Amino acid sequence: MKSDFSTPAAPLRGLGGPLRSSEPVRAAPAPSAAVVLLEEAADLLVVHLDFGAALQTCERALPSLANLDAGTSSANSSLEVKCSLCIVGIQALAEMNRWREVLSWVLQYYQVPEKLPPKVLELCVLLYSKMQEPGAVLEVVSAWLQDPDNQDLPEYRALAELHLQRVLLPLGCLSEAEELVVGSAGFSEEQRLDVLQAISKARQQQKHQRLGSEEAQKLNQEGSFSHKFLSLLMLLRRLWDSTVSHFFSLPFKKSLLAALILCLLVVRFDPASPSSLPFLCKLSQLFHRIQEAIFSLYRLPIHD
Repeated sequence: MKSDFSTPAAPLRGLGGPLRSSEPVRAAPAPSAAVVLLEEAADLLVVHLDFGAALQTCERALPSLANLDAGTSSANSSLEVKCSLCIVGIQALAEMNRWREVLSWVLQYYQVPEKLPPKVLELCVLLYSKMQEPGAVLEVVSAWLQDPDNQDLPEYRALAELHLQRVLLPLGCLSEAEELVVGSAGFSEEQRLDVLQAISKARQQQKHQRLGSEEAQKLNQEGSFSHKFLSLLMLLRRLWDSTVSHFFSLPFKKSLLAALILCLLVVRFDPASPSSLPFLCKLSQLFHRIQEAIFSLYRLPIHD
């Protein structure tokens, strides 16, 4: 909400008492245009629920706060205003279901991930984690945590823990999580042990899931092979049944005569020869046994 700056500022009292009438009245410094726009954007976001207008207001104010370096009190105040504008803009984008644009939108005002304020980075992690896409902030948070200047900040440990719980462990980046815990001085010994135990437990679960997946895949392959083998057996049985049915559709004696003629043509011996009689007898006995075996198999009466 815009403030009314037309009214005169209240007189200030010095350390030695009230001001004399001859002394000039020192007014409070007027808020900058970025502060006014911040108040307007917050009013549009919270009171009027006009998220698009709130985002546009933030985008109008942020370019004037580019290339700020911490050091002086005025610069630090401007950095806080810039951070607050980004937080309002993030909330407006989330309310409009444009949360996927949040990270790129913020980085256009800070250029590199290492310069992101801890509050802005924390909000990004929470947002993308809630929307089940923590991988979107993996590289950004990792770069921020590896920066030496950020490791001295009081918010470093909280962001490292948040990165572990909301990004690394859900993504299964167990080696990266272990390196962060072991190499970071922001964790106490007790916290380091707790996190390492959580990483070990997650690694065991990951191993069990991998073994279960391999077993399921093996069972699927075996089931597929069994199905194919069963189908092949069914096909062979159908072919056998068809062959037997076709064989029994012909008179048996005709089949026997045809086989005998075929044998005579192949062997080429004289049936009238006395030496051929034992062979013919054995051949007749063989066909008779085949007939008995086939009929007994199908439980059919034998007809001469």
